Amino acid sequence: MRVLVAEDDEVLAKAVSVGLRREGMAVDVALDGDEALSRLEVNRYDVVVLDRDLPGTPGDDVCRALVAERSASRVLMLTAASTVKDRVEGLGLGADDYLAKPFEFAELVARIRAVARRPATPPAELVYGDLSLDPLLRVAFRAGLRLSLTRKELAVLECLLAAAGKPVSAEELLERVWDEAADPFTKTVAVTIGRLRRKLGHPPVIQTVRESGYRIGGQ
Repeated sequence: MRVLVAEDDEVLAKAVSVGLRREGMAVDVALDGDEALSRLEVNRYDVVVLDRDLPGTPGDDVCRALVAERSASRVLMLTAASTVKDRVEGLGLGADDYLAKPFEFAELVARIRAVARRPATPPAELVYGDLSLDPLLRVAFRAGLRLSLTRKELAVLECLLAAAGKPVSAEELLERVWDEAADPFTKTVAVTIGRLRRKLGHPPVIQTVRESGYRIGGQ
């Protein structure tokens, strides 16, 4: 899952981004509304954690822009305003959820995952043969045995399983699993795929598709 945190408090933005990365999410940060809009123009995000009181373009206008463009990004409003009227206004702008500051980090994570599921709720499990992955519990099994996967390995496997046999390019995996800090010329994807293949064991299920990327199964 890729998340944009649009928050002008640098300390809070850093703390949230670090915490979300530990939860296995790819995170970019924008410190004002103009930067948020710029990032949204070039990147695809599953969820935008959006402060209403951003400098530059206000958070409300960023939300309006996303709604007007019919963006697939879900919006979680994050703000110090906590009255019922404020929550109603935020949701009325088109936000998918609203969380008042101060907040518990565990609740933020739960709400991000909840709004990310709203466009098309994922299946309880992603399955191919004897390989399965639970997107909610963040666990994977093969032949009934739990796999010891890192967060990135699990995220790559989820992308491949969700593609249902269609090739997923290294560029797309880099975009969906890592974030803009990743070097586009890095071998990180290939290295992660290699480790994942070893951990998945035999028979192999991840195929390399020439000039297309990787896929689970298929011919």
